[in-house]
Amino acid sequence: MAHIALFHSILGLRPVELSAADRLRNAGHEVVVPDLFGGEVATTLDEGFRLLDRVGWGRVIERARKAVEGLPAETVLIGVSMGTGVVTDLWSERPDAETVVLLHAAAVPPASVRSDVRVQLHAADPDDFAPPEDVEALREAARASGVDLEVFRYPGAGHFYTDPTLPDHDPEAAELTWRRVLDLLR
Repeated sequence: MAHIALFHSILGLRPVELSAADRLRNAGHEVVVPDLFGGEVATTLDEGFRLLDRVGWGRVIERARKAVEGLPAETVLIGVSMGTGVVTDLWSERPDAETVVLLHAAAVPPASVRSDVRVQLHAADPDDFAPPEDVEALREAARASGVDLEVFRYPGAGHFYTDPTLPDHDPEAAELTWRRVLDLLR
């Protein structure tokens, strides 16, 4: 069993993240899913970016830090789209995180990352939030620090392909993503 902190996308805490948390719990894991936007949600990326501007990145990170207080040092960090940025900010403060999962966006591990951390990236191909140069930067950083990195791209899927409420949804890619995440956590 792992302790997991799951951070939502720019659209706010929505049913897709709550469903993912339930799936992880049903596999025997303890999961926290903090609401980084204080109950507000968006229906489009543009609305989400405006919401983030109103809430402020500093407040988002403050809420994320508070959510992981008291969790074991090795807590798994999972970020969905914008949540990968949250993971990146917290990762350097939580160097004992044993596993990191990046969904729908690429991020680069901090310089202080442990060499035995396991990392997965799951992203559509193509995806503006996981462009080839960002994925290659992630690969280079992982090689340099000895991080165990797996990159999974899903050709033809949309950015939010795991969200059944959005037009980007790709049921096959979503199911494969969650099987791979659960296998990683075993």
